[in-house]
Amino acid sequence: MAIEFRLLQRSDSIADLTALLHAAYAQLQRLGFNYTAVDQSEQTTRDRIAGGECYVAIDAGHIIGTILFRRHSRGCAWYEQRHVAAVHQFGVMPTAQRSGIGKKLIQLCETRAIETGATEIALDTAEGAAHLVGWYERLGYRPVAIEQWQGKTYRSLILSKDLHGSAVA
Repeated sequence: MAIEFRLLQRSDSIADLTALLHAAYAQLQRLGFNYTAVDQSEQTTRDRIAGGECYVAIDAGHIIGTILFRRHSRGCAWYEQRHVAAVHQFGVMPTAQRSGIGKKLIQLCETRAIETGATEIALDTAEGAAHLVGWYERLGYRPVAIEQWQGKTYRSLILSKDLHGSAVA
């Protein structure tokens, strides 16, 4: 059966989505990064997805990947620019990583950004998560800012991709 990529539906389990995020961020927690998704509650998951379009990857009826698209985001000067869309709460089940699911979810959001008139799409990750920073850079993202989010033990690197006039890779 092929993996289905779609918007989260009311019938999808928030408990399963939250469990996916916990699993996807567990390695980052072991590296010492206290991302919100490491241990967020189901209510926090609901609150975070309420502000955007939550996409999921479904395999055999199970959520194995997710990403949250926001046409307008807040929290730092880069995100708050009118031409910048953003993605958040992005994760893929560890057993499904390195299979192209994450890239497909990112591409889906890049397409949505273009459709909504954005010319940039941005995201953030721990400055010290070199494997993620490198992956995003290979996808065409570039560092544009550094933020220290309240309560976090790490600095976040804001990365952005220019979508103006370019096809989504």
